[in-house]
Amino acid sequence: MDKNSEIIRTEIIRILNENGKTRGTELAKRVLEKVGNEKMVYREISALVEAGEIEKRVHSRSHIEYELINLYESVNNQLKNLHKEIEIIFEEIVNFDVTSREEKFSFHERLRSVIHLIHIVQSADGIMKLLSFYPTFKKDKMFSQINRKINDCWQEIMNTIAHQRDQNFLNEVLANLRISGFGSKNVN
Repeated sequence: MDKNSEIIRTEIIRILNENGKTRGTELAKRVLEKVGNEKMVYREISALVEAGEIEKRVHSRSHIEYELINLYESVNNQLKNLHKEIEIIFEEIVNFDVTSREEKFSFHERLRSVIHLIHIVQSADGIMKLLSFYPTFKKDKMFSQINRKINDCWQEIMNTIAHQRDQNFLNEVLANLRISGFGSKNVN
């Protein structure tokens, strides 16, 4: 992206931030007063729409409005979806003992299943750690609920491992989770 494109995008977002919904012609006119040509301005508006940063509402061919997407709603929806996934994972962990007994899982099937559950929870935990660097996500009330649920998942996994009838189950889980040693061949 060249410097003019960046300046145009910043100006578009600034205008939409100040005014809320703005007609396309008015938006383009105000941006053109500051920088760019008409073709570049409309190209950058389209790019922002495609990137999901602004919303385009077409009322008629001559009446098109642009508006910043409500970031709070978007963040909240993303966190709600993640929370639903964590709830499903938690239920799966809680029901693991019953399922493994009913289906008579062997030692290796139970081991594989527990490791799979650990990887899923690690993935969700990793996503939350990344999102913690974004204040918008961290401020949302769902953020702390998801972290608590992830902690509950870890607790249930530990309970599941502790209640396995095999004495060396925890050792096997740990042995299968270890990252293989990094040698000089793995370093670029």
